[in-house]
Amino acid sequence: MALRGISVVELAGLAPGPFCGMVLADFGAQVVRVDSPHSLGDVSSLSRGKRSLVVDLKQPRGVAVVRRLCARADVMLEPFRHGVMEKLQLGPEILQKENPRLIYARLTGFGQSGRLSKVAGHDINYLALSGVLSKFGRSGENPCPPLNLLADFGGGGLMCALGIVLALFERTRSGRGQVIDANMVEGTAYLSSFLWKTIKTPLWQKPQGENTLDGGAPFYETYRTADGGFMAVGAVEPKFYKLLLKGLGLKSDELPDQMSVTDWPEMKKKFADVFAKKTRAEWCQIFEGTDACVTPVLTLEEASRHDHGKARGSFVTDVRQGVSPRPAPLLSRTPAVPSLGRDPFLGEHTEEILKEFGFSQGEIDQLFADKVVGSRKPRANL
Repeated sequence: MALRGISVVELAGLAPGPFCGMVLADFGAQVVRVDSPHSLGDVSSLSRGKRSLVVDLKQPRGVAVVRRLCARADVMLEPFRHGVMEKLQLGPEILQKENPRLIYARLTGFGQSGRLSKVAGHDINYLALSGVLSKFGRSGENPCPPLNLLADFGGGGLMCALGIVLALFERTRSGRGQVIDANMVEGTAYLSSFLWKTIKTPLWQKPQGENTLDGGAPFYETYRTADGGFMAVGAVEPKFYKLLLKGLGLKSDELPDQMSVTDWPEMKKKFADVFAKKTRAEWCQIFEGTDACVTPVLTLEEASRHDHGKARGSFVTDVRQGVSPRPAPLLSRTPAVPSLGRDPFLGEHTEEILKEFGFSQGEIDQLFADKVVGSRKPRANL
């Protein structure tokens, strides 16, 4: 795998950090997740391929344990607000002095500087401040976030993973680590570069929800079918739009021009009436094999069973029969090989990790005795 041999120390946090660590683990990195003893019993849903070490960072000796790990690691991934790691004496100035090759990745909502750097927030807040949330939502309705996918996972976790890989690549030239300031606001804004670059073009000149790509156009919309399902239409180009009309049984010479914006509301109603006359399966059969850009809106379960994805092996099933997407992108020589085992119990690997990082058995026993570290082994099913 592409990241085989790369050692990552991930301090446990909420969704963006664990996702970033999982991406690295999927592509071969050895990821040690450092958990708090106060979290015993909880299991992250994004722990695939990781091992868990429980350390009490409220104790100076717990901090010393993490410093020893980072002295040998390639990457430190931390999810706390600006200043927290410095208070713990785990800031990059200290850790990179002990390990100049260390990539120190900081994943936050607002970044390491600015007046909001120490303020709490969630995906919807980061999305709002990036400017992108203002573009989500139907005409006349409040802006509506696309779940918590865009800021947390796209602008946050995935951008941070990209930064780590870039820093690892640069290190092959310089031999030196560096600090990565990854944050959800700027990451989301960067993901929306197309929007920023086209904001003054006719593509976005109408109010929210009335433009070509935000639900205003009848040819870029979802429609309910007779059985309560939905079809997604993306027939933007004229040649695709022509095929859409053909599938719907409509004649172009009896309809307004595709780009007649004033006629869009009426055309949406006409399309909706037509789609409502057949089931989703019937529409799939009509548009199958065409370039009309019409597809069914699948549920997550349906997506995992779709014949296209099954032919490509797009989803994997773990030992507990949980289904999740195969890591992307697909590399030809060194593809990701995600773990199919269960997620680790918190602290399950504490002792073996400490041994790997040079702790003696005596040191380990004392750390357990003093409750600086913890462990929870899985119980045998008898």
